[in-house]
Amino acid sequence: MELLDRYLQAVKKHLPWQRQDDILAELRANLESQLEDQEAEIGRPLTAAEVETWLKQIGPPIMVAARYQPQQYVIGPAIFPTYWYVMKIASVWTLAIYGIVSAVLVFSAADPSWTAMGAVVRAPFVLMNMAAWITLTFAVFEFAVARSWITWPASAVSPEGWSPSSLPPLDKQVASGKKPRTYAMAIAELVMGFLFLGWLLLVRDHPVLMFGPGAVYMRISPFQIEPVWYTFYWWVVGLNFFQLTWRYVDLMRRSWQGPRIVQQIVTKLLGLIPLLVLINAPDHLLITLKHPVLDSPRYGGMLDSTNMAIHKGLMLVCVIVVLQLLWEIGQSGMETYRRRLGASR
Repeated sequence: MELLDRYLQAVKKHLPWQRQDDILAELRANLESQLEDQEAEIGRPLTAAEVETWLKQIGPPIMVAARYQPQQYVIGPAIFPTYWYVMKIASVWTLAIYGIVSAVLVFSAADPSWTAMGAVVRAPFVLMNMAAWITLTFAVFEFAVARSWITWPASAVSPEGWSPSSLPPLDKQVASGKKPRTYAMAIAELVMGFLFLGWLLLVRDHPVLMFGPGAVYMRISPFQIEPVWYTFYWWVVGLNFFQLTWRYVDLMRRSWQGPRIVQQIVTKLLGLIPLLVLINAPDHLLITLKHPVLDSPRYGGMLDSTNMAIHKGLMLVCVIVVLQLLWEIGQSGMETYRRRLGASR
C-alpha cells in the first residue's frame, strides 16, 4: 500500500542508521499485521481514508522514530531527530574544512611536523566547540517551542495537526540523481548557515579563526590588503544574510521541498557583485606593501605578479559563475517550455 510505504519512508529518515533496516523491517511487519487484523475485523480492505485515519492514530513519523532513539533530556523527542541529523552533517563539514585549512598551514609552516601535531591535537576541541554551539542552538529551539514562542511544524510536534496525506511521495531518482529535500535537510542548512554567518562576522576582528597560526604571519608580513577587501567582505556577509532569510521564509511557509532554481539564480547574480568589486579595484591593486619606500626594491616584483595572478583568478571565477548562471537559466527555461508543451497536448 503506497500510503503505508510513504509513512515508513518518512520514519526511516529519522532512525539511527546503524539499526535502520532492522527497525524498519520490524515496524513494517508490525504495522502490516495491525492492518490485516483491522481488515479481517470489518471483512473488507480499508479505504484510503480509513488507512489515513489509522496512521494518524499511530502518530507522526518523527515521533515514531524518536521512540527508537536514546532517551534525551535537553532536546525533546520531537526535535532530536533533526538535531542529530544536523550534528552529523556539521561534523563532516567541520572536519573537511578544518582538514583543508590545517593542510595549507602544514605545507606553509617553517616546522611542518610541529604544525601537523598541533592540528591533530586541536581537532577534538574544534568538534566539541561545534557540537556545543549546535546543542545550544537546538536547546534554545526546544525552550522556545515548549513556550510557544516559535512554531515547529505541526507534523513534528503535534499529532493532532499532522495528516498522512501530507507525507512526501516515495523517493525516486530525479534527472540530477538527487532525492527530494527533507525537513531535516532544510533545518540543517539553516542552522549551518547561522553558524557560518556567526563565524564570518567574527573572522574580521579575529583572523585566527580562519588562518590559525598563519594570522601571526599576516601581522608581521610586509604586505597588507587593500580596503576594497573590506567592501568585498561586507558584500559576502550581506549575501549570506540574504540566503538565510530566504531559507527561513521557506521553512516558515513549509515550502522547503519546492524548486529552488529562482533562489539559485538570484544568489548567483548577487554573488557576482563582490567578485566585480575586487575585479574593478583601482589599478588591480588588491595587496600592497606596508612600507613601500623601504620594501619596494625587495618585494615590488613579487607584489606585481601576485596582484596580477589574483586578478586573473578572479576573472576566471567570474567567467565560470556567469556560465553556470546562463546554464541554469537555460535549464529553467527548457523545463518551463516542456511543462507548457505537455499541458497543451
